[in-house]
Amino acid sequence: MRTWPGFPKLIRSFDGEVRTLYNILFAICFILSSPYYFVRMRRRGNWRKGFAERFGRYEPKLKQTITNRDTLWMHAVSVGEVNVCTQLIRALEPRLPNLKIVVSTTTTTGMGELRSKLPHHIGKIYYPIDRRLFVTRALNTIHPKAIVLVEAEIWPNFLWRARDLGMPVFLVNARLSERSYRGYKRFGVLFRPLFASLSGVGAQNEADAGRLRDLGCRPEAIHIVGSLKFDAAKLDERRLLDVPALLRQVGVRPGAPILVGGSTHPGEEAILAEQFLRLRSRFPDLFLVLVPRHFERSREVGRELGARGLKFAYRSELTVHTRFEPGEIDCLLVNTTGELKYFYEHATIIFVGKSLAAEGGQNPIEPGALGKAMVFGPHMQNFAEVVRDFLEQKGAVQVRDAAELEQVLGELLTDESRREQLGRNALKVVRDNLGGIDRTAEMIASHLASSGHYLASRP
Repeated sequence: MRTWPGFPKLIRSFDGEVRTLYNILFAICFILSSPYYFVRMRRRGNWRKGFAERFGRYEPKLKQTITNRDTLWMHAVSVGEVNVCTQLIRALEPRLPNLKIVVSTTTTTGMGELRSKLPHHIGKIYYPIDRRLFVTRALNTIHPKAIVLVEAEIWPNFLWRARDLGMPVFLVNARLSERSYRGYKRFGVLFRPLFASLSGVGAQNEADAGRLRDLGCRPEAIHIVGSLKFDAAKLDERRLLDVPALLRQVGVRPGAPILVGGSTHPGEEAILAEQFLRLRSRFPDLFLVLVPRHFERSREVGRELGARGLKFAYRSELTVHTRFEPGEIDCLLVNTTGELKYFYEHATIIFVGKSLAAEGGQNPIEPGALGKAMVFGPHMQNFAEVVRDFLEQKGAVQVRDAAELEQVLGELLTDESRREQLGRNALKVVRDNLGGIDRTAEMIASHLASSGHYLASRP
């Protein structure tokens, strides 16, 4: 079939108009939203270090380490993606032994996780703000052989520039909520060419693969590899926190039941606090551990606990000399980052947050990998396929509302055998779904080898 000679020129012109419109709108939104995000960074603390990197300006030390080196740029938005990234790096390094890896993140909490979990030889930077100048400066400095984005982090200027430079981009652990899918589809004129430009996509399941094809991903680029978060939930790294000693410090009696509310969102801490007070009349040794998803909310949560008569201590204020008598406090409020999994490990029952008073849900795989009895609310849309597996295998309990949550917590605190069975079933779900990391690493290494971007070395 013959093509109209002016068609390629028309496409380039249209692409240029889309880019211009995006950059105008982004500049407006950036100016208007900057004060809000700046305040958030200040509240989280430690924002000055690396601040220039958000504008594509990197330290000379980083430039020296990547000079004359083939570089792989991996991007992990925040804490959850960093855990995936850590495991993926372990799988990629034997396959790509001479490749220098640089990992970027967006949040200060993500950077804290990168620095604590990744070895010195892995570069750690902030992802540039998606303005054309900042992105161009960043990519010209790092000049990676390939880019790996963990989960659906689609920034147009970054991907346009990578495509213009001929850099292959991989999207891994790709999952699309219904909301994200509708958003990308609504602005298909912007996002379809970007999805089509991806060299490889690791989808979690067939449903996500179908959505990705519908959004423009080439069918041959999509690989169904499962959720990488099953592998990322491994807890084989060095323990950084002695939770039993910490619980003894705050007066928790040996063998006392511990209810952990993990990654909670506004409204959920108050619900758990009120239910805890009622449950304690039946279980007098019950102790509550609350870990808000955003630690900067801790003072707000503390006020809510105080208003309900709960005696609590902030995790950050505990020292080696801190001692509480049994019953002196009811709750430990964890206002630090990167420690949730250690408290999960010693929980009797786990409530998974952002599922009752908020929507989307937090990751249920980590509690499952620990073989713990877990409960979550009705709003787990971000982990729909994973939740279905846990529920079908009777590895978790999903409640419809706060009243049912209190009922289920009471039943589980009474029934140790049911808690143990839930934990065993959850652990089986996790074990049955391992392997996504290796399949993803193989996808990336094979593509780079076959395309000539890098001669991958087999393990």
